[in-house]
Amino acid sequence: MIRVLFADDHEMVRIGVSSYLSAQSDIEVVAEADDGELAVELALELKPDIILMDLVMKEMDGIEATKQIIEKWPEAKIIIVTSFLDDEKVYPALEAGATSYMLKTSKAEEIAKAIRATYKGQSILEPEVTGKIMTKMQKKPEEKLHDQLTDREMEILLLMTQGKTNQAIADELFIALKTVKVHVSNILGKLEVQDRTQAVIYAFKHDLVE
Repeated sequence: MIRVLFADDHEMVRIGVSSYLSAQSDIEVVAEADDGELAVELALELKPDIILMDLVMKEMDGIEATKQIIEKWPEAKIIIVTSFLDDEKVYPALEAGATSYMLKTSKAEEIAKAIRATYKGQSILEPEVTGKIMTKMQKKPEEKLHDQLTDREMEILLLMTQGKTNQAIADELFIALKTVKVHVSNILGKLEVQDRTQAVIYAFKHDLVE
């Protein structure tokens, strides 16, 4: 018997889908949740075989709920069942750890098939989702954050990795201390880090230091 947790904030959707699934000889809906927080709580408590997860719910959305479940229970198999196909929903949901992605326009029979397939370890994606993923893979790789640095900023970042202070950098490059501070500020912004230490860690992590 495949034990299923169904999380969706629309009661009629839960009733309809749950009724169909419960009528299957090999599927049992063990619990329902109308928001993300409850979905996380029930998932970790009941450890169902499959979690059907809506994306847009009150209190906590399905993406955040998926993240929290996977972080605490990496083996969880989560099927997104949603009306949304926009990039802002598809990619974050899959990156959060969802195994399969279905649309609410799918027939209940198709959702049941997706449950069985996901239970066996397969990943079921709507054709539209597969198309989006293929399109994204064919695009040029996104530039790395440090690709935005100017030659001077890269030079200063490398001096920062040597533990040099702003004044020491200014003296070595024969530029004003104020100019160094501006460059350091730009470096932190472009690398999306909070301080010099994080910038230095970024540099080593991305093999910018010889």
